[in-house]
Amino acid sequence: MASKSFSLAAKGLKINTADDLQSHVASLIESKDVTHIDLSGNTFGVPACEALASILSSKSSTLQSIDLHDIFTSRLLEEIPPALSSLLNALLGCERLHTIDLSDNAFGLNTKDPLVDFLSKHTPLQHLILNNNGMGPIAGTSIANALTSLAERKAEARKEGRQAPDLESIVCGRNRLENGSMDAWAKAYEAHKSGIKSVKMTQNGIRQEGISHLLRSGLSHCKDLEVLDMQDNTFTIMGAGALSEVVPSWTKLRELGVGDDLLGASGSIKLFEALAKGDTKSVEVLRLQYNDITSQGVKSLLQAAKHSMPKLRRVELNGNKFDEDDLSIEALAELLGERRDAEGKDDDPEDFWGLDELDELEEESSDEEDEAAEEEEELEERILETADEVGDEPVAQRKDPDVDELAGALEKTEI
Repeated sequence: MASKSFSLAAKGLKINTADDLQSHVASLIESKDVTHIDLSGNTFGVPACEALASILSSKSSTLQSIDLHDIFTSRLLEEIPPALSSLLNALLGCERLHTIDLSDNAFGLNTKDPLVDFLSKHTPLQHLILNNNGMGPIAGTSIANALTSLAERKAEARKEGRQAPDLESIVCGRNRLENGSMDAWAKAYEAHKSGIKSVKMTQNGIRQEGISHLLRSGLSHCKDLEVLDMQDNTFTIMGAGALSEVVPSWTKLRELGVGDDLLGASGSIKLFEALAKGDTKSVEVLRLQYNDITSQGVKSLLQAAKHSMPKLRRVELNGNKFDEDDLSIEALAELLGERRDAEGKDDDPEDFWGLDELDELEEESSDEEDEAAEEEEELEERILETADEVGDEPVAQRKDPDVDELAGALEKTEI
């Protein structure tokens, strides 16, 4: 019997034509019950994708997941839309396809349209992975809008008696989404609020205004959220304040990633106090590296861990501003160690429990701390003064010269 999984992963094949394809897909063609296909790490031309589309269509009743990351390396920019259209149009007919990975392909202004069309229509979709696609805020807005349309299509399908599962998880990192697309993403998350469990939007150049809008207007509606990873964006005390407001509503939250987000000394304390007061009994992992967290912040974190997060097992704190011998950090390490001894398993990975290696800590400066606190207080006052004026206005969309320059360069070359 043929395997339920077919893979050409990471073979580095350059498949240009239908004839090139045939020698690699015989077992896929023969399979009657394939559920997962992995074509990643190869490069496919337009004729090859047209032939592949025919094969995918023949698996419409069984295919459940497909990995198409990094499948257009070395292809000309104008090749991607027709190649992608062939594949995605075929996948629209796969009624059980719930998971798709399209990472490491270029979906900027010139290549986004086939993806936008697919995402707005594919009602079986539950898990979407889009990492490192070169979107920028304009293409990112189009993709978020497509997901909002998808929510409407799912609702219509249910009314007609057809099955349309909730969209549960989105990975959209390293895409320069920036503030300009956050209004659209907030609306998308609100539209899918009944199902969203996992959101990962790391390294997107989102600043504090966009972060605050995304949290308050979008993710705050996702009451069943279990995983939130927003690492390597910019929160400051503004974003930390917004996170502190909404985090108590996520009663099922298991993992929170806000490392390298510039929470600041005061912002981190706000977050830890919110975790202490909220229903955070399900929290297992906190990723908090490089946030200027001081000894006072660690003390607040320790109290929250002791009294409000009984399942907390892993905390990442490297790159902050406290001493490795700080009494609170020692007490936190001891607490996590006790939990590992009580609940851990022999085959647990080393980084499953405890603290990360604290080898890049900075010294805490009282002068810097006082100055930072004053600046944060002034910023908070300005935020409060303008909150009524801002209301629910969308975050302004701004052009990104770096993305524009990259897009211009891509038009003249291969990717």
